[in-house]
Amino acid sequence: MPHAVERQLTFAPHGHILTNVGVWSPDGRSIVYDIRSDPAGAIFDGTRIESVDVAMGKITVLYESGNGACCGVASFSPVETKVAFIPGPENPTSDWQYSANHRQGVIVDVSNRGIAKNLDARDLCPPFTPGALRGGSHVHIFSGDGKWISFTYQDHLLAQFKQQTPDCDIDLRNVGVSIPIPVKVLRNHPRNHDGEYFSVLVTQTTANPKRGSDEISQAVEEAWVGVNGYLRPDGSRQNRGLAFLGRVATEDCTAIDELFIVDLPDDLTIPGDGPLAGTQTRRPFPPKGVAQRRLTRTAHRKFSGLQGPRHWPRSAPDGSRIAFLMRDDAGVVQIWTISPNGGEPSRLTSNRWDIASAFTWCPDGNWIAHVMDNCVCITDSQSGETRRLTERCDDSIAPRPEACVFSPDGRKVAYVRAVRTSQGEFNQIFCVDVA
Repeated sequence: MPHAVERQLTFAPHGHILTNVGVWSPDGRSIVYDIRSDPAGAIFDGTRIESVDVAMGKITVLYESGNGACCGVASFSPVETKVAFIPGPENPTSDWQYSANHRQGVIVDVSNRGIAKNLDARDLCPPFTPGALRGGSHVHIFSGDGKWISFTYQDHLLAQFKQQTPDCDIDLRNVGVSIPIPVKVLRNHPRNHDGEYFSVLVTQTTANPKRGSDEISQAVEEAWVGVNGYLRPDGSRQNRGLAFLGRVATEDCTAIDELFIVDLPDDLTIPGDGPLAGTQTRRPFPPKGVAQRRLTRTAHRKFSGLQGPRHWPRSAPDGSRIAFLMRDDAGVVQIWTISPNGGEPSRLTSNRWDIASAFTWCPDGNWIAHVMDNCVCITDSQSGETRRLTERCDDSIAPRPEACVFSPDGRKVAYVRAVRTSQGEFNQIFCVDVA
C-alpha cells in the first residue's frame, strides 16, 4: 500500500512544540504550538504561542509573553476558538522563578489575540479562597464539551516540607479540574491573582503508599474519559471522569505506574473530607462525590506497570475503552485497552516494534494514531492491525514521541520531526493525510 502524502507546515528557524492532544482548532483549519527550543520541550524558554493555517501555511501569533516570562504547552478548546496554555511568572524574582510550583493557566481567544485571561486563581495567604490554587498548574486540556479543563498540579506552600508527617503533607503531583466560575482573591500577596475558573484537586496521594495497596504517591498524565463520559454497568451515565497514571508500591516495594480513574460529580464546589482550598499544612481536598478507582493490577506480569514512552491514557470517544501502553511478555511496547468500569486489560496491537509516542483516537473511534519504527502509523481500534502512513526514516529525523494528533474530521494527523537546514536543526510541524 503506498504511503500517504505528508506536508511540512512550518519552516521558521526556531523550535515548534505540539502538546500531546488538542492542537487542532475546532474547524480543523489550524494547529496551535509553542516555540520552545529544546526538541522535547524540557526547557521552558518559548515566548510565543502561534498557530499555522494547515492549507495556506500562514503563521499567526496568538500571544507573546513579556516582562521576563515565557509560555508554552498550548491546547485548543474542541468547541470554541480558545486556547489554554502556561505562562511563567512575569517579573521573576529570586524567590519566584518559573518552576512546577509557580506556573498557571491562561486562556486566549483567537478573536482577541494577545489578551490572556487567568484560568486559575492563586491565593497564597490564609484564609485560603475556595476555588483558588496555591501553586502551579500544567497541561490544561478541555473536556469533550469544552466546559471543564483538567490539569496537573504542584503546591508552592507544601514544597517547604521535606517529609510527610501526621500533621502535614508534602508537595506531590496531583490532578485537578477547573470549571467556569470566576474566583476573586485578596491581594495580600504579590503573586495572588483572580481567575475565570474555579479550580480544585480531584486526586488523592500519599508520600508513602502501603505495599500492595491502591494508595498512590503521584497522579499524572490525565485524560478525559469519553466525549460525554461513559456508561456504568447498570446503564446509567457517568458524565465526567478522568483516567490517569498513579504510582503505587508493589509488595516488594517497587514503584510502578498503574491506570486509575476518578469519577467526578456534576458539582465540584461542595467540600468533601476537608477544605477545597487546603490549609497551610494540607493540600486542597477533593470535592464531595469524587471517587478514585484503580483499573489495572500488573505487579504479577513479567514487565509490570504501564511502560513505554511518556504517554497519556486516551479514551475512545464513546468512553467504552481506555487505551494505554504496556510491554508484552516479549518486552515490546504495545497498545492495550480496558473498560472504565474495570476488568482485565486487552492487548490491542501485536507489533514487532515498540509503540514510540503518545497517541490519539480518531474522532469516530475507528483508529489510533501513533509513531512506530520511525513512521507515523494508525492502528485499527478493533482488529489491532497497524498501517504506516509515512515512510521509515533515519533516527535523527524520526517523528517526535511527544505528539501524534488526529484532526477533528479524522482525515489528518499532526506531528513533529526535526529538519536540518543551513541555519541549524529545528523541530517543524508536519501533517499527513489519512488515506
